[in-house]
Amino acid sequence: MGSGGDRFDFDFIVIGSGFGGSVSALRLTEKGYRVAVIEMGRRWAPLSFPRTSWSLHRWFWRPSLGLRGFFTMRFFRHATIFHGCAVGGGSITYAATLLPAPDRVWQSGTWRGLADWTAEMPRHYQAASRMLGVIENKILGTADHLLKYTADATGCGHTFYPTRVGILQAPNGEAVNHPIADPFFGGEGPARGTCSGCGGCMMGCRYGAKNTLDLNYLYLAEKNGARIVPETKVVDVRPLSGAEDGACGYEVMTIKSTSWIRRHPQKFSCRGVVFSASALGTMELLFGLKQNGSLPALSGTIGKHVRTNSESIIGARVPNSVDDLSQGIAIGSGIYIDEHTHIEAVRYPNGADVMGLLTTMLTDGKPGPQRIALWAWNVLSSLTLHPVRTLRLFRLWGWARESTILLCMQAVEGEIEMRWKRHWFWPFRKMLSSHGERVATYIPKANQFASKFAKIAGGAAMSMLPEILFDVPGTAHCIGGCVMADSPERGVIDSRHRVFGYRNMYICDGSVVGANLGVNPSLTITALSERAMSFVPPASCTAWNDTAQSSAPACAA
Repeated sequence: MGSGGDRFDFDFIVIGSGFGGSVSALRLTEKGYRVAVIEMGRRWAPLSFPRTSWSLHRWFWRPSLGLRGFFTMRFFRHATIFHGCAVGGGSITYAATLLPAPDRVWQSGTWRGLADWTAEMPRHYQAASRMLGVIENKILGTADHLLKYTADATGCGHTFYPTRVGILQAPNGEAVNHPIADPFFGGEGPARGTCSGCGGCMMGCRYGAKNTLDLNYLYLAEKNGARIVPETKVVDVRPLSGAEDGACGYEVMTIKSTSWIRRHPQKFSCRGVVFSASALGTMELLFGLKQNGSLPALSGTIGKHVRTNSESIIGARVPNSVDDLSQGIAIGSGIYIDEHTHIEAVRYPNGADVMGLLTTMLTDGKPGPQRIALWAWNVLSSLTLHPVRTLRLFRLWGWARESTILLCMQAVEGEIEMRWKRHWFWPFRKMLSSHGERVATYIPKANQFASKFAKIAGGAAMSMLPEILFDVPGTAHCIGGCVMADSPERGVIDSRHRVFGYRNMYICDGSVVGANLGVNPSLTITALSERAMSFVPPASCTAWNDTAQSSAPACAA
């Protein structure tokens, strides 16, 4: 038993089970605390995942519409944000790409100077990589070879790299999709299977090859006694009477997330809280808690410094392709087209064609009416001159087998702001709304590379339809919004992830990231969470008095 005693249901409640929440759960149980993990999404077993994205009720998460899958999209004026919702958070639907951030990111943004990052972070990256089973990808499919050929043709072939991924791959010459006893934790973990190269990572791995959090951090946390509460949404967190700063503990109120009528409201008490609901989820929850008076002392900077990795999604389709472009792992390789811009080859499994609804013919030009007009002209001209070929390009059937997505990310500074407001189209309640400067949806070098890729592949280059029609980029890498800083005037948490204004309260997820990473953020979020939990004392030593430290003058801007 932890130090909270019988007066509290748990010592810590962790809200969310993604990369930050899972790390927090395991490390806190190892230190002797009683832990509950409250997760809005469902728990999934490998064979329960849908085979294709056409199984919308098992793929897409919109419980109000009866869709209880694990993938969702949120639409904002400045970005379409893709993310996961399940026990294991975004690890269930992410591509398992695990890259450390370049050293330069620690010298910019709101966390600059808060720690000796370049000295501290390597050991936490190492711990995260060990837990997530990071290896260099050995399964290169046709799309990866095409990426290399195109890079060679454009003078950047020397930058080609197989991605570092958290996927269990069979040694050369051995059978794929082969069951194997726990290869990571000395028999303490679950049995696994080796990767078959089906390209289905983002649809949920049906073979137990992808190192999702429910197979490592969460699995071990549960063995240590953590209680996982799925299909449950946190609606309120407030200090227990006796101390407004949470020194006497907290009350956490929940409802069932997958039901409209029987919401099954529950209350749990705890000494400490860890918010790990993803960047969007944590922002949304904290905005509500500040404005409804539950946590009024929260920093007024919630929603500021939100970043999207400055992404653009392009690609190519090869109608009636001889080769199956869906074979491989979801993101098998990448290249750098310049110092700040890199492109990864991305795929969905054969039959997962729904994302084809968002793709169209590649169109250059400055965003706005002129680009829309150019796109319409290109489509009409193509239909007139090459009707059969154009219709093949737009058909949904076979999209995943014939297409390669090229995910372009830039390590350049740029941010937006999320606000909590009522929209004219839905005035009944407040919700997140994006504001600020536009994120670039047109990266000329990336479009030129996509055109060359398509020419070499024998197909046609693609753009994302929302980028052309609405100047809205797509991203799976929303970070920031509750950033780390030296004072509550500049951020929401201190350098040890402690929330300004409250005791024994932490944030461990993508919302704390203080600069644009320019790479897939999952490994960095995991490493940051490892670092955060390293500061929490063992249960036998805690005084339940962990308080954020401000190192900036109170009058700081």
